[in-house]
Amino acid sequence: MSCGSRILVVDDEMSLRNLIAEVLTDDNYDVTTAESAEEAMALFINEPFPLVITDVRMEGMSGLELLNRLRELSDDVQVVIITSHASLESAVSALRQGAFDYLVKPFNELEDISSVVKRGLEKRSELVGNRVLLQELKNNNEALSEFNVELCEKVVRDGLTGLYNYRHFKDSLEVEVARSFRHKREFSLVFIDVDNFKIYNDTHGHPDGDALLIHLSQLMQERLRHADLACRYGGEEFVLLLPETPKQGAIIVAENLRKLIESTDFKGGDAQPLGRVSVSMGVATFPEDGEVGSLLMERVDQALYRAKKCGRNCVIEVSS
Repeated sequence: MSCGSRILVVDDEMSLRNLIAEVLTDDNYDVTTAESAEEAMALFINEPFPLVITDVRMEGMSGLELLNRLRELSDDVQVVIITSHASLESAVSALRQGAFDYLVKPFNELEDISSVVKRGLEKRSELVGNRVLLQELKNNNEALSEFNVELCEKVVRDGLTGLYNYRHFKDSLEVEVARSFRHKREFSLVFIDVDNFKIYNDTHGHPDGDALLIHLSQLMQERLRHADLACRYGGEEFVLLLPETPKQGAIIVAENLRKLIESTDFKGGDAQPLGRVSVSMGVATFPEDGEVGSLLMERVDQALYRAKKCGRNCVIEVSS
């Protein structure tokens, strides 16, 4: 017997209770009976029923009270009220409170019991189906939202290093310029170039060169604040955008990162011209070194060029 065909019949009159149970059992429903609303509540709490038939007037808790309690426990339960011709107002009240239908006793036709139960179970099945459908739609929407987030991340991320890409950096730089101008705050850029990277690639091969860039990216991310932005500018060049950071603060960040990279034991580092893997860095600050993004990038690129000309493995700020 399927779970959906379980029915609870509640009536303090044994003959009526047994009559309904007999009719529904003949219809192949799995019928449980209770002689009071209190007993019915205990049975329902232990294992909910999809449909409950209950008399309105009973000793102790009434059928209307039972209806309200059951509706609090389950949105899906269908409750059929049994009433008499003299108590039709109670049936109307029950319908307003969420009952599915009512039966009037004495029953003119026993088929009325079977009919109302069949319709009640069909409605309950429809409600459950709709709820499942809504949940599936919700799950699909959540999955689609997650996919869109992942897709957006892929659009703005560098495929090799996982850092933000050049496109995202350019957009972020415009936003930061506008924000810092409005709030009269500073921010700094650190432009980074891996020293003698072509020699490293030629010596060890491109796979090892890629692994080196990934390792360097991880070191950058580990040392930056949550608000900072690390981007792969292109090839072996990287740029850091440091919000609300004056020049001296940016120089400290750059110098600490340079020392960390210099002291890290990278594969094949001892074969590099400087005897280790190293980076050169240029530092520029808004607004003192430029009030638009393009000028800042031009100035920080000049500072990086000077760092490379000065022997590499150093940090150079924009000259005043």
